[in-house]
Formats: sequence, structure tokens, C-alpha cells
Amino acid sequence: MAFPAASGAAPPAPLPVVGHQFCAPYVVPLTVTKKALSISDGDFAITDANGALVLKVKGSIFSMRHRRVLLDAAGQPILSMQEKVFSMHNRWEVFRGDSSSASDLLFSVKKSSLIQFKTEMDVFLAGNTAQQVCDFKIKGNYFDRSCAFYLGDSTTMVAQMNRKFTISNVLLDRDTFVVTVFPHVDYVFIATLVVILDEVHREKYDG
Repeated sequence: MAFPAASGAAPPAPLPVVGHQFCAPYVVPLTVTKKALSISDGDFAITDANGALVLKVKGSIFSMRHRRVLLDAAGQPILSMQEKVFSMHNRWEVFRGDSSSASDLLFSVKKSSLIQFKTEMDVFLAGNTAQQVCDFKIKGNYFDRSCAFYLGDSTTMVAQMNRKFTISNVLLDRDTFVVTVFPHVDYVFIATLVVILDEVHREKYDG
């Protein structure tokens, strides 16, 4: 199901993708930190406004495909994400828990076009099998570390992402993203999109 286009106002009702429990009635600020020297190649830590760990992402070292598992602070898997093989548009699929079964598919993400000068990606929920209209869209410039997340192909923004520059980040060679998730929007869903954005663009430039 594709959500209808709307004006620039915040969503009036919860938009659960991963779960209702992840939709807060207020703005949720998150910090997504990528650990550059992680042995599993691409671990992320997601913290709240107080610096407390909320989510973490672990990579699969020996996977034939790029695969990541997103866990809660206690280490329990919430969802898994993996790149679809032989995908022209860098399509990633996201599944509930530590699954890769089609019956557990939550959503998929792909580049809007093969050749891009700015970032534009389409997000399709599992029920949107026709995929004629996206359910969410990401636009911006990833290499300036600035992207916005929209409801469908509309002007309704549901989250924003910007890079955070600090001396420690430069010295430790790590990326930190400041993410603002708007009220009623699934913050686990948005955090997952930030991780996938990094994976898609890192692969392009790291080979």
C-alpha cells in the first residue's frame, strides 16, 4: 500500500513499519555512529539524546551477501537487512527478526535510478507488491551527509539526517550521523534506512 501524497505537515497518525512500540508521539533524536575499525566491517551504535544505547547493528563477516542484523540494547534481534544479489539498483531487503524468509519481509529499499548525482532512494513496504508508487522516499546528498526522509512521493518529511563533525570523529576515522525522527514515525525503521544508505554509498566508493 502506498501512502497518499500530503503537504509538508508531520504525519497525524503513527506510521509503524517495524512496530507500533517504536512510534513515539514526540520527536526522537538519535545519533548513529559507525565504528570504522570494527572487525565485523560496519558495526553501528544508535544512541538516544542522553547517550544511552538504543540499538546496534552487527555485520556478518562470512556472508556471501552484505548482511546486517539490527539488535536492541539487550542484544535481541529486531530485524535483519541484506543486499539482493544481482541487483542493478542496489536493492536491500529488510526482514523481521534474524530471518531472510519472504514471509518475514518488512520492506525493501532501492535507488530511484541507476545514475545519480544526488541521493534518491525509494522504499516499498512488503504489502506494496506492485511497487508503482513508493511508500517512502529518501532525498538529499549523502556525501554532504544531509538527507531527508519523506512520506511516499510527497513533501511530507518524516525524518532528517545530518553528519556530525567532531575532533574525536576525525581522529578515530568514524562517521556520526544526527537523526531527527518526527512524531509518530517508526524510529527503528528510520535508523535502518540510515544504515542502508551508508552501506549503498560505501560499497560504491570502496569497491
